[in-house]
Amino acid sequence: MKTLVVYSSQTGNTRKLAQAAYSCLTCEKEIHPLADAPEPDAFDLVVLGFWLQGGKPEPKSAEYLRKVGKKDLFLIATHGAAAGSDHAKGAMEHAKSLAPAARIRGTFSCPGEVDPKVLEKARAKDPQPSWLKDAAHAVGRPNDADLGALKAAFKSAVGSAGS
Repeated sequence: MKTLVVYSSQTGNTRKLAQAAYSCLTCEKEIHPLADAPEPDAFDLVVLGFWLQGGKPEPKSAEYLRKVGKKDLFLIATHGAAAGSDHAKGAMEHAKSLAPAARIRGTFSCPGEVDPKVLEKARAKDPQPSWLKDAAHAVGRPNDADLGALKAAFKSAVGSAGS
């Protein structure tokens, strides 16, 4: 089993989650920021971590998802919205739709502290984005509990594929 962990992270939130997933793997593995990521062709499992922009995976992650093909795929997302919100669920469903041939092994989504500049822009919009009301609850996240929850979800989803 050869696994590739790829992540897109502006503030470090998604990088933390990607590193936590990577630490669970005992197989042949690589981890790369999206800008330096190899093509997914040579890997059995692809783990892609992304942040949300406009309720969808940010554009470069969306582009990478289209390359995954018939691989096993685990998705990780960070966002300013509440965990389990319609906003977060819709974004994950959209991410899955970008890799229609992939075998989705699992997903994990959690709030991540939003960059103050992004918050400022969001507050100036009319209407304001739906996730903005939840952004205060994302401060300090992902935290140790989030990292633990990701590790548990990841180990459950990939099982023996991670070893």
